Amino acid sequence: MLGIKLPETIVQKYKSQIYPEWEIRNGKLYRHWKFPNFIEAKKFVDKISELAETESHHPDITFSFGYVDVVLYTHKASGLCEEDFILAAKIDEIS
Repeated sequence: MLGIKLPETIVQKYKSQIYPEWEIRNGKLYRHWKFPNFIEAKKFVDKISELAETESHHPDITFSFGYVDVVLYTHKASGLCEEDFILAAKIDEIS
């Protein structure tokens, strides 16, 4: 079901298969990480950036001193798609 907006029942099923720190906010996947400083936060953003390029799926990332926020959402589908959950799981692996 790549690129196709998932029905809510499937969203909840996939949500249960990723780390519980991921939240659904306004129909998007959201997660917050804390880091001891800016450099460590940036290193994590760099890892996510490399992964996103490999996956050809790009999250919205916000970071500053001590934190990184990631939002996943498929703009073309106007909602959550399978690839959002795949990328969330892969980000969990590198975190």
